[in-house]
Amino acid sequence: MTFAQLKDNQEKVLSTFRGLSVDTQLALLWYIYEKMGKSITPAAPGAAEPPIAEGLYNQVKELSQEEQLEVQRNLLRQADTKIGREYGSLSDNTQLLFWYRLAQGMEEGAIVPMPENYQLPENAKTLLAAVESLSFDQQITFLRNAVSAGGAAPKPGAEI
Repeated sequence: MTFAQLKDNQEKVLSTFRGLSVDTQLALLWYIYEKMGKSITPAAPGAAEPPIAEGLYNQVKELSQEEQLEVQRNLLRQADTKIGREYGSLSDNTQLLFWYRLAQGMEEGAIVPMPENYQLPENAKTLLAAVESLSFDQQITFLRNAVSAGGAAPKPGAEI
């Protein structure tokens, strides 16, 4: 997929994102945060539940770095785990806020960092450029859609 094709169609951008490996998706989310982080508001004021996102973030923060990475991978894989079900029960904006907090935690050293010298694959670089070319509102919509498909749906009687 070329940059021009991606730039003109947000659905293609999202589809291309979901076609990447889980680790590349995680890296791309980090690079998007790095590029936009200071201007991103995690969600529209009042639309997210900060205490809920913070509670889930704190659960992840208490894990080892290897476990933190696996939680993030599992969320994008839609794995049926306790944290995945908790995440799946959150609103889209609260999920976005959770990922925003994870990125902040990476920056602060509380969450497993990006590997040193990591290089995005070419297809992910093209996708990053396409996301950067979107309007701010489209970027936020992309991020919200990218992370809202994660986690697992809560099941009746399952532990949340």
